[in-house]
Amino acid sequence: MLQCGMSERDKRTLRKLSAVLCKQMVVDAQLVQSLQADEILNDEMAESILNEKTSGKQNWRLLFLLPKRGPSAFSSFCSALRDTEQHHLCDLIEKHSTSVSLCMMMITIMFVEAPLAHPTQEAIAAKRQRTHDSMETSLDTDCPITTPVLPCTQDFYLTRCKQSYRMCSSPRGCALVISNVTFDPSTAPDLDHRKGGEVDEEVLRKVFTELDFVVSVHRNLTAQAMRECIEQFCQLPEHRTADGSVVCLLSHGVDGAVYSTDGELLQLDWVFEAFDNSHCPLLQNKPKMFFVQACRGEEMDCGVVQTDGPERTGSPSCEQRDAGREGEGDPGSRRPVSLGRPRIKLPQRSDMICGFASLKGQRLSTAAMRNTKRGSWFVQELNEALRLRSRDTHLADILVQVNARIKEREGFAPGTPHHRCKEMSEFTSSLCNDLFLFPKYQHRF
Repeated sequence: MLQCGMSERDKRTLRKLSAVLCKQMVVDAQLVQSLQADEILNDEMAESILNEKTSGKQNWRLLFLLPKRGPSAFSSFCSALRDTEQHHLCDLIEKHSTSVSLCMMMITIMFVEAPLAHPTQEAIAAKRQRTHDSMETSLDTDCPITTPVLPCTQDFYLTRCKQSYRMCSSPRGCALVISNVTFDPSTAPDLDHRKGGEVDEEVLRKVFTELDFVVSVHRNLTAQAMRECIEQFCQLPEHRTADGSVVCLLSHGVDGAVYSTDGELLQLDWVFEAFDNSHCPLLQNKPKMFFVQACRGEEMDCGVVQTDGPERTGSPSCEQRDAGREGEGDPGSRRPVSLGRPRIKLPQRSDMICGFASLKGQRLSTAAMRNTKRGSWFVQELNEALRLRSRDTHLADILVQVNARIKEREGFAPGTPHHRCKEMSEFTSSLCNDLFLFPKYQHRF
């Protein structure tokens, strides 16, 4: 029987870190069973947690219950995190708990040593007005997930490698991130600063580095610089021994194109052509992964009323949409690389998969949503899915999971404070085999 509740220090720690824990923690059966073994959770509580439909709701449910489960709940929770190899979260909790203890100790000393002291006017902090900026800053604790990429096991590799693309070189390949955040006001006056774009580029750099890709990041490029950067990347000799490649384009955009900093459009079809079997022979028969964080139109998806199920998802608000602008297309064509007579003919374009942040339709191309503090919805969900699922999940299935997570989200766009907006990502694929990234697994020849 639990004698009393959790200590005030431990409650404060969980409250302060609740947003980080909700985003990064993995609540699985092993963690729940560990807490059951310590009699922190009973069977009914464990079932209520695991029956939640999303990982975020499972996390919030557990964090809601813990403070009521006695003085040992905090230490048992830390032990359960270590048992499930979530050491970084346990270290974060223990570090913050120590700082809270020191703070409470100092407050106690101040009151004991000067019980009759009265604060002067200068010592009384003015009550800070809760402005839009302060509310926005409060979202900083909900930072991009930093859980280390979970490793693939040898058994999984051996059972899947024969029907999959080869993906065991070290490094796996090269990755290119082009991020346009600031636009030239003289040539692109309608393109706003993409506040939060810096977060996306760093998130992608980190996750693909952990997936054993050599990542190069280029920020704020003109149209000519973007073309030169992509062409140079296609010609890297490292592609010869690599097993794949990644290209991420982050910018404003319209359907079929993304903007350069000087306001010109770079056609995505030109980008895909640069990596086709004719122009990039070093990547023939190898998977080429593309991720495009940009609008594909200016229409906001305001959603439709669901005829069955919950009235509204528990998704974050205070989101900002990425702006798109119509403009002229990108000229330029490319001559195929001469390879002589090929022994086996290949399609002009194959072995590609591309994830888009927003949806293209015959009548509606939509805007992408971006949070000014945490980055875009699409990159947030892609980052989390790659870290937690790439150990045993086909990349196409990962992008399906990203679609499902984004489908649940909603937010507000500037100028529409009373209208909730939706987003829907999608992907296209010409992959010819299963594509597993086999993270942190090195095949021994």
